Amino acid sequence: MTRIAIAFHSGYGHTRRVAESVQAGAASVAGAQATLIDVAQVSDAQWDELAKADAIVFGAPTYMGGPSGVFKTFADASAKVWFSQGWKDKIAGGFTCSLNMSGDKYSTLMYFTTLAMQHGMIWVGTAMMSPSQPGHPDEMNRLGSTIGVMAQADNVPPDQSPPKGDLDTARAYGERIAQFARRTRG
Repeated sequence: MTRIAIAFHSGYGHTRRVAESVQAGAASVAGAQATLIDVAQVSDAQWDELAKADAIVFGAPTYMGGPSGVFKTFADASAKVWFSQGWKDKIAGGFTCSLNMSGDKYSTLMYFTTLAMQHGMIWVGTAMMSPSQPGHPDEMNRLGSTIGVMAQADNVPPDQSPPKGDLDTARAYGERIAQFARRTRG
């Protein structure tokens, strides 16, 4: 069984929807199991799940040009894992969501990439081309990100946003992560 852990924080529920889409995509790969880990309060059992994972996908909303403070607290706590190189050679990826189309999401994804590199992980990007109609809510990769998933959520309840294109992008990315993890595991 290939294990994928999605370690995320969601302030208002929109980023959780993206996390659930990544999970659905990863779980769609034969022989893959995907688990959501809300990093607001990580239990010993969840740290163990992260240790057993073949891939870890980081996710957080972008607040003030970077990941949420809750996610940052989790990342700082991962220093214990770093010291033992517990995540070395695991597959890594990331996603973020914010109100604005840009909202400095790139900074959050770069933070996740740096975190993964410090842990000795192997980063996987989206491998998606630019959309035919950039910005259109039904287009996959509508914000044109290659490093990880960028989602945009309007100031409405999470059951109304992010749009279909962003959730489809997250689902496809989860599938890509699981496929990579399965290949490298063997």
